[in-house]
Amino acid sequence: MNRSRKTAAVVLAAAGVLAGVWPAAGSYAAADDRAAPAPVPRVLWGEVTIPPGREGTVEAAGFTDPPPGTGSTLTLTAPAGTRVTGVPLDAPGYRGSVAADGRTAAYTATSARRQGREGTFPFVLAMSADAVPGTRLSGCTLRVADADGVPLATGGCQVTVGLPEPVLTRPESGVPLGTRPAIAGTAHPGARVTVSDKDGEVCAATAGPEGHWNCTPGPALPAGPNRLQATATLNGVSAVSEQIQITVGDAAPDRRHTAHR
Repeated sequence: MNRSRKTAAVVLAAAGVLAGVWPAAGSYAAADDRAAPAPVPRVLWGEVTIPPGREGTVEAAGFTDPPPGTGSTLTLTAPAGTRVTGVPLDAPGYRGSVAADGRTAAYTATSARRQGREGTFPFVLAMSADAVPGTRLSGCTLRVADADGVPLATGGCQVTVGLPEPVLTRPESGVPLGTRPAIAGTAHPGARVTVSDKDGEVCAATAGPEGHWNCTPGPALPAGPNRLQATATLNGVSAVSEQIQITVGDAAPDRRHTAHR
């Protein structure tokens, strides 16, 4: 006889990055009761990018098709180089817990009425401070199981080491500038930093071992109000600084405490 396969779909998002669903394993039909059990569908996945030494939130949503029931669990296992530091969901019908070593965390359904919740299930991951930007960490897994521990669906999440935002330390906002001002800042060591104004690229440099960099515009900057922003890139990942407002050639208003992304 045919056996219907239970599935549960989980969608993950982090720092504004939305994930989708892995293709499920092929459908299963058993010839009789002696046939092997259906393989657990691998339908869960997600992705998140976290800079070294920072935390990022992975959010899971789903528990549907069909509802797993009271006592069922959604478990995340953190990849090497990270650890779970929190399960901040505050909603009736679910209980979150984090293992003492931070390797795993889970949400357990405590009420049958709450199964199939359409909200999100956040897991907070902390990235190691010495992680190398651009590295994709392996070993992040997801698992939905019923109250007896029988797996209903499995999957994995792609965790990438991000890049910290560069910082512009020179020039200073609110100070009248010449047409080719010295530009400097900090970024992750080895990152290529490109500085742009409202018209495009101004200059570029590579951050040294201590993270410092500097450059000088080639073509003269146009007179009048302008803005500068730095973009750092390393190993396929990038990050942008806050913008600073500048004025070239004329007295500038005091904007020392004004910054925009």
